[in-house]
Amino acid sequence: MATKLIWVLVTITACILKHGIGQEETEANGVRQPLVPAMFIFGDSLIDSGNNNNLASFAKANYLPYGIDFRGGPTGRFSNGYTMVDTVAQLLGLPLIPPYAQAEYSTDLIRYGVNYASAAAGILENTGGDFVSRIPFKQQVNNFEKTLYQLSSLVGAGELSQGLAKSIMFIGMGSNDYLNNYLMVNYDTKDHYNAQQFADLLTEKYTQHVTRLYNLGARKFVIAGLGLMGCIPSILAQTNTNGYCSDEVNELVSPFNTNVKMMINNLSANLPDSRFVYIDINNAFQDLLINSEAYGFSVVNRGCCGTGKNGGQISCLPFQMPCQDRSKYIFWDAFHPTEAVNVLIGKKAFYGGSEIVSPMNIQQLASL
Repeated sequence: MATKLIWVLVTITACILKHGIGQEETEANGVRQPLVPAMFIFGDSLIDSGNNNNLASFAKANYLPYGIDFRGGPTGRFSNGYTMVDTVAQLLGLPLIPPYAQAEYSTDLIRYGVNYASAAAGILENTGGDFVSRIPFKQQVNNFEKTLYQLSSLVGAGELSQGLAKSIMFIGMGSNDYLNNYLMVNYDTKDHYNAQQFADLLTEKYTQHVTRLYNLGARKFVIAGLGLMGCIPSILAQTNTNGYCSDEVNELVSPFNTNVKMMINNLSANLPDSRFVYIDINNAFQDLLINSEAYGFSVVNRGCCGTGKNGGQISCLPFQMPCQDRSKYIFWDAFHPTEAVNVLIGKKAFYGGSEIVSPMNIQQLASL
């Protein structure tokens, strides 16, 4: 009996080791294998999958109606269902990437990647302080380094290096540095920096963190720009634009996206063997708003789950009744898009052309 049990454990271990970091892509028994070994995710609430659940934080989404359309219910995702990175993971042939909070102590969970994103987090350390606990970009990279140490004990340094070079780093950072820093009345940031100076500060720090990821072995990067933040329900609720986007906020954020594109060009030129993809979330949202009816959206300026003007004065509260047809709404709550939008933009990033994703799409990046 003991011999049989040992044989079963060995077989299970072999199956775990067959795919993920350290293994080549294969085709077996007609089952599609992942296009990349793993994906590692860094960001904020737009792509967080539950890292704040156990933190002493006001930025949480582990309660209904969040996750109302997600199999299994609320997970900590700030959506009614999928986030953009969930869609990208599936298109890559990967399982949904677990949050670091779950994967930290499980070597089984980390093989296909880890999601380090944290709601309220920013590029700057002090961003999101009003929410108390959150995991800034710098700490997310620290956590990634801890994961690499775990992986190296599983597959060895050589195989880890090869697998990591083929894996994708997905980064979506910066929105909180505006929403929960620069635009906050209790922060004095705007007294010290104009729009361009602040964008310069953010991309200086951004460059440092991406370079550190490269030095840790990452080679393939997908970087998402910021969307039309002047169009989210929270901003609409604070401005007198009659439901139209705030040009002032959109113009404030614009230098950041310009800087990130320049950052990518500079990093591509200076980091050997690196590959970068830029997702133009700004263009994607402009397209969505202009052609909303063609995409099937009839509500473009109100959160499906929220209270007050534009459903954006108070974001989605526990057990609040959301709108009935989430597929018709662009925004789920005061800040975040619906699953329908996340899936749409995820597919555009994966398959799309240069108007949304450049210099190649994620599918093309994965094939390199």
